[in-house]
Amino acid sequence: MKKAKQKVLCGADVVSRDGFDFIGRCGLITNHTGVLRDLSSTIDMLKEKCNLVALFGPEHGVRGDFQAGEAVSSYTDRKTGLPVYSLFSDSTEESEKALASLDTVIFDIQDVGARFYTYAYTMTDAMKLCAENGMKFVVLDRPNPIGGLKAEGTLLDRRFSSFVGRFPTPTRCALTIGEFALMMNETESIGCDLTVIPMEGWKRDMYFDDTDLCFIQPSPNIPTVDTAFTYIGTCIFEETNLSEGRGTTKPFEMIGAPWLDSKAVIEAVGTQNGVILRECSFTPTFSDYKDTFCYGIQLHVTDREVFSPFAVGIRLLDAIKKTHTELVIEPDIAKLLGNDEIFNDNFDAEEFIEYENKRSAEWQTLSEKWYLY
Repeated sequence: MKKAKQKVLCGADVVSRDGFDFIGRCGLITNHTGVLRDLSSTIDMLKEKCNLVALFGPEHGVRGDFQAGEAVSSYTDRKTGLPVYSLFSDSTEESEKALASLDTVIFDIQDVGARFYTYAYTMTDAMKLCAENGMKFVVLDRPNPIGGLKAEGTLLDRRFSSFVGRFPTPTRCALTIGEFALMMNETESIGCDLTVIPMEGWKRDMYFDDTDLCFIQPSPNIPTVDTAFTYIGTCIFEETNLSEGRGTTKPFEMIGAPWLDSKAVIEAVGTQNGVILRECSFTPTFSDYKDTFCYGIQLHVTDREVFSPFAVGIRLLDAIKKTHTELVIEPDIAKLLGNDEIFNDNFDAEEFIEYENKRSAEWQTLSEKWYLY
């Protein structure tokens, strides 16, 4: 029997219903996922609830219409007439100056639950600026689309801290964006005047499609909830000479290259819990191997409860490394993995997975202090 959808109010819905005492001049960090249950914009709601004077966009922009890594210049939002400042550009000096002129900064963006997803660091960077300038910071909480029960992956080594992994957290942290803000504010000694508006109705064992909310893809290459799951394991292929499926209808659910022996890799990896690995082919319309036929492997998620995307991603990379001399692993993969163990001559994938997942489980126990649900 199909499980009934659970009614969930996000933080923005709670504010829309109950109001909130926003102080002074307010700015909103948001994008196209900042919507209420009826899909009306948080921007429009907050224009009525507070003195909203500026908008700030993360990677992909306020409307979500820029590709990964694409710099965005400041502009005026045509719908509202509000100035829009980019927090993901070659120079953020103008944006930071605009932020520092406010009294309250509000954050409302849908995260995906992966350490290398940049929205969380847009948030924590703004929190630091607020702490330095005595401003208030308010997070309107949203679901972790891949649930709040299972952390997995590596704990980032601070030597590899970057905008795709700032803090020593697991690859999959099992926190909502609001819980992440609370934990980092304390453990990283950010110390900003932080308020999180919790959701109503969300529970830790819920995936996004267990809620009655509409899933809006958080960025151009995360179109579905299953993509958010596989992304935990396949994002690391961004720093190899394989395609991670960008430029196809299944980004991060497929990997491939013109030289890949899909069958050999699948046989080497073997049967995996909660996912079926299938030989496939694809021709990306942009990004790596644009307009080039690729032999690939598609990940079909069959059971989210037992699927461990991080482990599957590592096993795939290790199998390709052992079966293909064509594989190139870029040094920056250490930023995504959180360490450089993959480059060790005696790298053992199973030992690596077991050791890092044990550390993630210990971290998760510590993180329970900041649970809101």
